[in-house]
Amino acid sequence: MVPVIIEKKKYTYEDYLKTPEDKRYELINGELTMTPSPVPEHQLISVELLFRLKKFTIENNLGTVMHAPCDVYLDNENVVQPDILFISKDRLGIIGEKNIQGAPDLVIEIISEHSVYRDMVQKKKLYARFGVKEYWIVIPDEKEIEVYILKDNIYQLYQTYSKTDTLESLALKGLKIVLKEIFSE
Repeated sequence: MVPVIIEKKKYTYEDYLKTPEDKRYELINGELTMTPSPVPEHQLISVELLFRLKKFTIENNLGTVMHAPCDVYLDNENVVQPDILFISKDRLGIIGEKNIQGAPDLVIEIISEHSVYRDMVQKKKLYARFGVKEYWIVIPDEKEIEVYILKDNIYQLYQTYSKTDTLESLALKGLKIVLKEIFSE
């Protein structure tokens, strides 16, 4: 018997633009994936991080911070919506009318039960490939944040911060976040 080979359809940015507006989608390596709404714990962590990043970047005139949903167009087969992103002031030109056109300086993804593989494997490779300098993976169940730094187009774990630590960023020099203020009991 001859094996049957089924070719998966590769989606493009044009296909992505046709997705329903009431749902969140991402396009990773030509694969279109619907992203469920975040749970409340995810949103609470996101708001706390966003607040601190936004305050720090404004006070120090460093650039801008945005949060999902906001399309980051990396190429015709890769459009993502990071939970939080930072773009330095010398790179604000990548902010287009309809999306971010290129890699942010810092991306933060908050893991959910449906996003573990996508955030820890697929997006990690994707962000490294497109040049995101610093990538934070927030793990709510463990009350940890893994900070990765891009070196030679590969992420290296800079540090894993726990709830009792104070996170420091290399991309945002001087930023310190007391994590017990981020993670609820």
